[in-house]
Amino acid sequence: MFLVEHYRPGLSSDVLAAAVSDVRAAAAALAAEGRPLAYLRSAIVPDDEAYLSFFRAASKADVRAAYDRACVGFDRISEAVPAEPEPKEEACAEPR
Repeated sequence: MFLVEHYRPGLSSDVLAAAVSDVRAAAAALAAEGRPLAYLRSAIVPDDEAYLSFFRAASKADVRAAYDRACVGFDRISEAVPAEPEPKEEACAEPR
């Protein structure tokens, strides 16, 4: 798993969300082309004018390729270790 940090002073949450969307689409396109890459999730931190994104990938190069394709800058890519297992999607027997 990889964590990508983005610090973008002066940008609104809407602009940050658009960048997240572009990177997610680029990662999906690369995965469709056979790259071992999956966008997991992002969190926008409005008070810090930043966002953090998580990917499952074979290497930093695969994550960087998604950012290059999306033309979105970042500050750092770091290998991350999950603190807990990924939740499994379970079907509900009855809607709540």
